[in-house]
Formats: sequence, structure tokens, C-alpha cells
Amino acid sequence: MPIKNDRWIRKMATEHDMIHPFEEKQVREGVISYGLSSYGYDLRVADEFKIFTNVNSTIVDPKQFDARSFVEFTGPACIVPPNSFALARSVEYFKIPRNVLTICVGKSTYARCGIIVNVTPLEPEWEGFVTLEISNTTPLPARVYSHEGLCQIIFLESDEICETSYKDKKGKYQAQQGIVLPKV
Repeated sequence: MPIKNDRWIRKMATEHDMIHPFEEKQVREGVISYGLSSYGYDLRVADEFKIFTNVNSTIVDPKQFDARSFVEFTGPACIVPPNSFALARSVEYFKIPRNVLTICVGKSTYARCGIIVNVTPLEPEWEGFVTLEISNTTPLPARVYSHEGLCQIIFLESDEICETSYKDKKGKYQAQQGIVLPKV
């Protein structure tokens, strides 16, 4: 599975609508960078957040997740509480080709501040806005900037088509539109 470069990503985004909206060059001036990079795409975090709170003293259970564990917030920057996390979504909508798998890594600017980003792989033929988990590992509140770079998507292309894609499985997160909570 070779890692794909900027020429391949540009072609797939412009000719096959793999990333929309697509920023063809890396935007860096005065912001945490986003857009096309040498071997990946730095996605932006939208201005919609669900900030985790323990106000209801519930147990975090992926099979019976209590949506009341989050406070919804919309704005130009989100404050993630100490030792907590927030969910967000990408600005970009992705349509992953059948022979491609992606992995995601956090941007070093945030990592150097103790902010970790977790995104599961985008599977072959998955599409939607990416739900992003932003963890603040520090004992202090942390700021995350809306409409700026948060993490980098790296594209791996197989020389063979997969037997069963995410779309074929009718995956539960297919074509998600907003910040999607755990489903069973």
C-alpha cells in the first residue's frame, strides 16, 4: 500500500470529488496550517463542538452513550477542559475510493500543547464529515481554533480492490453529516 503524494490527492479531489471543499495549497499565514501537503491533506475543524462534561456523573458506555454527557458549543474557538475531550467534525466532506484506506495523525502544533487528535481510519468507500476526538491531556484548559488545521489525513492506495467496502457493509457511520456519537 503506497502512500499517495500531493499530485494524486489533487487529482482525486478535483476529478473525483474525494475532498470537498478542497484547498489545493497549504494555507499557513496566521493560522494553524491546512490544505494539501506533500503526502497528505491537513483537514480543518468546523466551528461545531460537543464538549465532554461529567455534570450528570454517568458512566461512559459506547453501547449506551448518554448524549447529556456533552455540552454543545459553536464558535471561533473551543476551550477543551483540562484532562477532558471534545468531539467535532471536519469542514471537509470525504469520499474515499474503494482501493484506498486513510490514517490520521495530529498536527505537531497541537501535539506540542498536549492536545491529541484521534480519528479512526477512513475505510474504502466511506464518505461523510469526519468526527474528530480532541483530547486535552494537560491540567489546563486548551484552545482549539475553528476553521484551521487540526490533523493530517494520509492516503494509502492498494494495488487491489477490497472484497467488501464500508459502503458494502452498510456501515453505521456512512454519509454522516454532523458530529456523530457512538452507535452499536
